[in-house]
Amino acid sequence: MAVAFAAVAIAAAACSTSAPAGGSGSAAAIPNVPQSLVDAAKAEGNLTTIALPHSWCNYGKSLTDFSSKFGIKINELNPDGGSKDEITAIEANKTNKGPAAPDVIDVGLAFGPQAKTAGLIAPYKVATWASIPDTAKDADGSWYGDYYGVLSFEVNTTKVANVPADWSDLLKPEYKGQVALAGDPTVSNQAISAVWAAGIATGGSADDATPGLTFFKQLNDAGNFVPIIAKTANVAAGDAPIRIAWTYNALADKDSLKGNPPITVVVPKSGRFGGMYVQAISAFAPHPNAAKLWMEYLYSDAGQNNWLAGYCNPIRYDDMVKNKTVDAAAQAKLPDTSGALLPTLDQITKATDVIAKGWPTTVNVTVK
Repeated sequence: MAVAFAAVAIAAAACSTSAPAGGSGSAAAIPNVPQSLVDAAKAEGNLTTIALPHSWCNYGKSLTDFSSKFGIKINELNPDGGSKDEITAIEANKTNKGPAAPDVIDVGLAFGPQAKTAGLIAPYKVATWASIPDTAKDADGSWYGDYYGVLSFEVNTTKVANVPADWSDLLKPEYKGQVALAGDPTVSNQAISAVWAAGIATGGSADDATPGLTFFKQLNDAGNFVPIIAKTANVAAGDAPIRIAWTYNALADKDSLKGNPPITVVVPKSGRFGGMYVQAISAFAPHPNAAKLWMEYLYSDAGQNNWLAGYCNPIRYDDMVKNKTVDAAAQAKLPDTSGALLPTLDQITKATDVIAKGWPTTVNVTVK
């Protein structure tokens, strides 16, 4: 996977509904997509997503654009949920065709194969399938990489005088009650990856995630760890002025806060860790054609450039550079993440199991 990405720009239960803006509904909106699929999706009229915060990878624009282009109403489930929550939602709604059943998911890489093995996702190959690297997709089309980012420290500099430069800095007494994760490390891919990355920086490796649990035990024992799922508001208010998050989430927060308070985003010197997410369609999707059309949109140049504008490295980046369809202005804003590790699927599967199961006993603190 590292080879595949080497050229890639490295330098709630709450539910809301997005009303359609009455688009033309033409297949011309997405190249190489048959009009029959567009017509079938429009006939369904709805799409249910899950765990897609609007600030995450510029998803707010993607959701609005898709709804506007095709006049399809979008039902958004649990925007702050983690990858496991998405899988659980499919399992819990196999026979439910109502608004609680997700049509599509966007999960950490390890969760794609798990969902396939459990028979929870349906294969589908988008029109741009050939331009997705083979190492970043299931050969049968059950899941496919969409983008990746690198873990960073999002720091409120009105509360933190000395911005930490590396993982080991977080253990210093000056950061007491200041460091938080962006998710629950028993269910969230982002949080699991953060624990793993901290371990890699302090004696672990891609094949040994246990040191990450040791690091967070030390962080918690020192009183530096704040056991909350830190959001933008927590960083801004100072409840968790140092949040460990993907670069694209941290940079989106920096933009949205507009200097109030000022945010500094740091890619740590060591333990640089990249994480890829994958898309899939529920095997029990109430709106299967709208789900397919959503995938076609996301993997079009427009969808990929939307992710890029949200500081995410889109999976079709190399192909878009070759074809000169990449958004150059968005490309120029990506941070330097040189040397970042992009682990293999087997490594991710093993580490996810170790951290999710080991957190309650080793760190022994509930993050919520």
